[in-house]
Amino acid sequence: ILILGRERFAGVDIRVRVRGGGFTSQVYAIRQAIAKSLVAYYQKYVDEASKKEIKAILLDYDRTLLVADPRRCEPKKFGGPSARARYQKSYR
Repeated sequence: ILILGRERFAGVDIRVRVRGGGFTSQVYAIRQAIAKSLVAYYQKYVDEASKKEIKAILLDYDRTLLVADPRRCEPKKFGGPSARARYQKSYR
């Protein structure tokens, strides 16, 4: 709201439900969901020029508002305690 201004949120009701993850990651998920939905709303119900303007403002402020972070936890493999670490080798 502080970045875009109160007038852009005037005709929009926002409800967000979040599950999973920790407190901080849920906050990041909520802010990303609000930013993406506002851009989609302006594309569908308002004009394309204002959508591009909002998208440019959000991307200049923080790219993670519109682009998700693709990094995920790597699955564990056999032969070690974690995904990359191996059990120590003993010669005696």
